[in-house]
Amino acid sequence: MKYRTYPNTDLTVSEIGFGLWTTATDWWGGISDSQAVAMLQEARDLGITLFDAADVYGNGRSEEQLAAAFKHCRDEVVYATKFGYDFYNNGSTRRGERELPQDFSPEFVRFALEESLRRLQTDRIDIYQVHNARLEHILDDRLFEVLEALKREGKIRMYGVALGPAIGWLYEGVDAAKLRNVSSLQIIWNLLEQFPGNRQIEAAREAGADTGYMIRVPHSSGMLEGHYTAQTVFPEGDHRRHRPKHWLLNGVRKVEALRFLERPDRTLGQAAEQWLLAEPRVMTVLPNIYNHEQLREFAKAPETPALTQDELDRVAELCAANFGIDDEPPGAFKGTMARNEAAV
Repeated sequence: MKYRTYPNTDLTVSEIGFGLWTTATDWWGGISDSQAVAMLQEARDLGITLFDAADVYGNGRSEEQLAAAFKHCRDEVVYATKFGYDFYNNGSTRRGERELPQDFSPEFVRFALEESLRRLQTDRIDIYQVHNARLEHILDDRLFEVLEALKREGKIRMYGVALGPAIGWLYEGVDAAKLRNVSSLQIIWNLLEQFPGNRQIEAAREAGADTGYMIRVPHSSGMLEGHYTAQTVFPEGDHRRHRPKHWLLNGVRKVEALRFLERPDRTLGQAAEQWLLAEPRVMTVLPNIYNHEQLREFAKAPETPALTQDELDRVAELCAANFGIDDEPPGAFKGTMARNEAAV
């Protein structure tokens, strides 16, 4: 494993992190708490130190899993978690993909933090992230004032913004870096889904922001692991089962064009991680992990050969031409994808 330090901080994280979305929710199939703890502890043994949870993942379950795995070695790991969804007052069960109400008032932020600290059995959170912030939240001074206060109080080491779940949210990410200079920004970015992540990272670079990036969905919902075929059928309960058929067919064609990245000492999945790690602003990559075999493969990615400049150039050429495929246009974005630049 290799490690990177967030700009202008003393917080160092592993280049590969572990996101608890897969262990605490049922979107990837059922994983018991004991299985989750075993995977988390093996991840630490493999050198992973950054663990990314959210209070809403399993309504507190992801944070409780972290406490069960690491309460005996808290100082050896980095806890990132998220806040903003009010599952406390809006029922315990999420219905389908309908989003729960959000609350970013200072009072609720403090309440949510204390609840997370209790579940995590710790006295501080290393990276506290605004979960699926809209542009109005990025522009809300009260929210960032309370986050600064929590830093001064020692209850959080630093704060950031986590964007998603749609691939959109362009200006939420741009302004989080340019206007708020957040320490951490979590975004979707991968070989097959480069927009708007590339624009967000470039905006932070242009602004000279201190922002470091956590990258989620680095394998494009498993596509870049290289195991799907046109005949792949996802099991009941797997969120990929609801994707349109053209997502699978076009994705498989694109992956075939990327097979040149495979080597005896580097899988396609590891190459997808190395492509992300070629960007110095990327602090950690969060692959979706739901079994021990994936964990071992992905955790070893930093030890594999980095992509050469020729390989990076060839990838750029393929992506610029969209792999020669005429994709169907994406659905409606959830985030702010267009605005009057003169207004900011």
